[in-house]
Amino acid sequence: MNIVTAQKLVKDYNGLRAVDGIDVEIMQGVCFGFLGPNGAGKTTVMRIISCFMPPTAGDVRVFGIPVVADPGRIKARIGVMPQDDNLDPDLSVVENLIVYARYFDIPRKEAVARANELLDFVELKEKAGVNIKQLSGGMKRRLLLARALVNTPEILILDEPTTGLDPHSRHAVWDKLNYLKSKNTTLILTTHYMEEAERLCDRVAIMDSGKIVTIDTPEQLMKKHGGRNLEEVYLKLTGRSLAD
Repeated sequence: MNIVTAQKLVKDYNGLRAVDGIDVEIMQGVCFGFLGPNGAGKTTVMRIISCFMPPTAGDVRVFGIPVVADPGRIKARIGVMPQDDNLDPDLSVVENLIVYARYFDIPRKEAVARANELLDFVELKEKAGVNIKQLSGGMKRRLLLARALVNTPEILILDEPTTGLDPHSRHAVWDKLNYLKSKNTTLILTTHYMEEAERLCDRVAIMDSGKIVTIDTPEQLMKKHGGRNLEEVYLKLTGRSLAD
């Protein structure tokens, strides 16, 4: 069953076309990745799916609901882990989760219990009472993941989930995401790390200049285009590096 569909999706910014008529289908319980260089349009697609901005044209549905019709209903069922650290620096680790739970009308007693469960899940239980400023970069990324899970989302949207992390911290996040996928949570992510896409994604869409160049499984893309890894496939198809 498709949990997200986009047909002829277009997004314009001040006369510039960021997304140019793409079609996407994402099935429930899979990890779907958007890959491509900066400015390819992948983050814009994610923001439209998560109802943070409306499309200029086209039809986008999440859970079968048009994103322009009832964004509040969709947001209640998704979690978003942003690329940037937007944790509240004035609150402790556990307070960040409890306060965030209020946006979903979760009663305080339930929010406290859920916050402690999530801190255990991301291995930050011993940091519950410390201030955000005392956390390392890897700990903050794990806390952002915990916060995205406060409302027990059916879809988890991750924008560059392991940017700036050391290899150990990156693998720790991958382990958590693979566990969530095993529990039928749908993961939608953008990443510049091709190893990350190969480890996590069931299907990937390679984007460039607002268009989708190709969509397939990592294995099929490498088989079709003769690359030893996804980065080689990307370079072969577009002639651009991921940092362009």
